[in-house]
Formats: sequence, C-alpha cells, structure tokens
Amino acid sequence: MIRVSTFAGRTLALFGLGVSGNATARALLAGGAEVAAWDDNPEARAAAGAAGVPIVVLASADWRRFAALVLAPGVPLTHPEPHWTVARARAAGVEIIGDVELFCRERARRCPDAPFVAITGTNGKSTTTALIAHLLGAAGRDVAMGGNIGTPILALPEPAANRIHVIEMSSFQIDLTPSLAPTVGVLLNLTPDHLDRHGTMESYAAIKERLVAASEYPAVGLDDAYCRAIAERLQASGRRVDAFSCQRPVPGGWSADGSRLVSHAAWAGLDGAFADLDGIGTLRGRHNAQNALAASVAALRLGIGAGQIGTALASFPGLPHRMEEVGRAGRVLFINDSKATNADSTEKALASFPRDIYWIAGGRPKEGGIEPLREYFPRIGKAYLIGESAEAFAATLGAAVPVEQSGTLETAIKSAARDAALNAGGEPVVLLSPACASYDQFRNFEQRGDAFRRLVAALPGVAAAESS
Repeated sequence: MIRVSTFAGRTLALFGLGVSGNATARALLAGGAEVAAWDDNPEARAAAGAAGVPIVVLASADWRRFAALVLAPGVPLTHPEPHWTVARARAAGVEIIGDVELFCRERARRCPDAPFVAITGTNGKSTTTALIAHLLGAAGRDVAMGGNIGTPILALPEPAANRIHVIEMSSFQIDLTPSLAPTVGVLLNLTPDHLDRHGTMESYAAIKERLVAASEYPAVGLDDAYCRAIAERLQASGRRVDAFSCQRPVPGGWSADGSRLVSHAAWAGLDGAFADLDGIGTLRGRHNAQNALAASVAALRLGIGAGQIGTALASFPGLPHRMEEVGRAGRVLFINDSKATNADSTEKALASFPRDIYWIAGGRPKEGGIEPLREYFPRIGKAYLIGESAEAFAATLGAAVPVEQSGTLETAIKSAARDAALNAGGEPVVLLSPACASYDQFRNFEQRGDAFRRLVAALPGVAAAESS
C-alpha cells in the first residue's frame, strides 16, 4: 500500500466506496489524513464502515473543512451533469482529485525520479499495460502494475527509484489528475467513447492528450486522425514523439510490417525489424501489433535492450477474456473475447481470423449494434445469438450470415462446437466476442468469460489451455 502523507493532518471528503475508493481511504488514513467517506449505495457504505473507513453524511457536512474531494473515476465530473458532491465541492472552493493524483503527489514528494509509465487510449489499454509490465518483468525489473486494470494504484507498493509503476488510465482518471507527469506516456488510439461523460469527441480527445503532453517521453499511435493531430501538436511545440503506426512506415518512428515490428532509424543502432509476432497466439491481429509496438517503445525508453524484447513478447500470457485461447478440440480453436463489449472491440477479434469463424455474440446491446462489422460478415461461418440483442443482431446479419437463435451461452457453445467440428477448413474458431454488455445474463464480462471457459472445458474432446 502507498501511504499518502501529502494530506497528513487534514480532512478529505471521499465519494465512491468501490475497490479503488476503499484502497484510497486506507492509504489516506495510513498517511495521517482524516477521511469523511460516503457512497450513495448503503451496502457499499456498510462494507466500508465495517472495514474501518469513517462514514460521514457528506450531504449535510460542512464542506469548508475539507482540503479536497477525492472522487471515484466512475462518478460524473462534468457530463451529463456534475455529481452533487462535485457541485458542493466547487461551491466551497474545494479541489476535486482522484486516486492517481494522490499517487502523483506522493511520488513527487518522496521520489520524483521513480519511473512511471501511464497508458491510455480507447482500445488496447489493458493489453498494452500488461505487455509493458511483462517486458519489464522479463528483464528482471521491479514492476508494480495497476490503475484501471486490476489493482488500484494506491494498493500498489510505494514509489522507489528501482521500481517502475505501470498504470492504465481511463479518461475519467486523467480528468482527476492535474499533476500527472509520467516518465513515459502512451496514447494508443482514439475513437468515440464515453461521450455521455465528456460531451464531445473533441473534449474526450483533449483529456487524453493531457497524458502524453505531460510525459517526459510521449509515445503516440498515428492510425487515427485525432492521435495524428495530437502528435503533430507535440512535435510543433518542439517535443520528441515516439510515433508508431500499423498502417504505414513512420520515418524516424516505428511501424508494423505484417507481423514484424520495425524501427525506422527510431533508436540508436536499431534500424529495421527487431521482433516478429508470427505464431504468438496471445498477440493475434493488427490491433495487437499496435499494442506490441507501444509496449516495445516504452520498454526501450526504460532501458530494456532490443534483443530482450522479441523473446519476452513470445512469452506474453495474454489477458483473461481478451482474445484468450481457452481450449482446442482437434483443429477447432476456442477463443474467449468476453471483454469485447462493443462493436469496435469485436472488430479487432473478427479481423484476427481470415475465415471459418463460429461467432457467439449478443447481450445487452450498445448504440449502433453490429452494423459497423458488416465488412467481416464473409469471414463468419455461422453466428450464434444470445441475450437481449438477439433479434436485432439477426436482422442486421440478414441473409449474409447463417444464424442460430441460441438464447443462452451454454446452448451457443454446444452448437458452435458441433458445427465447427464439421468444417473442413484448416483451423475453425469458436469465438465468443459479444459486441455487447453482459448485464442481461451475467454480472459482468468476467463472469461471462469464466462461464465460457468452464463450458468449453466440459465439452468432449477439448484440451483446455492452461490459465494465464
């Protein structure tokens, strides 16, 4: 745990008592601060109170006594309208920050040179964060990984000169971190997301830009117009940018040539291909080439040798629920991509296999449905539809793709496995990539993915993959 001493002797309001909120409360209390915590959920309040977190009714509190409001990142700061605690804090002149800001202040106070990598973007953040941590760990470095992935940042070990914090950051977290200043900042890509919380795409992109603009070594993907504009602004201001692309060579930067990762004289003594993703099942697809480029650049900036990167990439175990190989039955491959809760994420999965995809999709639909995936319909041997979206998805697929209205995940898996086994192709794949939220049938995408893994393992003749 990181003891937050920068507010010792002062009182902070804290709203949001999920996993990160409870970790924040403990870190503040351990550092000598007083905490007045609240959550609108009575069960969350009760659990936190039982764990020793001081519960205070913030609606009737005197806000003039608070040094800051520490806000959970899932709570609206601006759109669709500020949360009531935000309005109270602003009326009292109280600054509003998040848990990553507390980390940044603690790092600046205790060990300002402690290496810190921050990763953001619309897609690929979690894979890139885990991949950077893997590359560093494989080289023997002391790595603390967390933030928007896994462990809350304040539950990680404390900043130290020989310890590298590798932190995934959402736009919500960046918005609550005014003193963000990572050693390496990575911006992967930008597509419309969370616009209900940011108002416009321009506002969303501007928040993401803060992360790389504040970095000592900014790394920016060039494969969308918003990120290209950000890279150009940084370069125009005199900044050196590690620019990377999966679509074209980048003079003085980095690119992917098929499965090969290429330096275009971007690094001293490194010109040409330095790694190859061919055959690495956990890094299938062009999107993972982008993730691997970004991770490689970050690792190089932190002193990892180019020769170590290729070997370490090959041993990357991947992330649960993201293009996770969970088993095989003869030639049939079973892939758990339950984390794909929208069409943009599912597009990455469908693009990773050229044909013979037995696609399990559906759940609680997102705006736009699966219409953006139409160009990939020829790759799909058959679709197995589950959940609330089944009728709408069937209408979109129309006559382009054979459809089974499976209803449940269990039925879909049995049908897809049966049909894939009859396919004469080289490697048919049963792919769970729902393009939907899970809440109609499962508590979250993790529970959905765990169910897929368990049901696949129970099929006759399946050799289950080892859990990563």
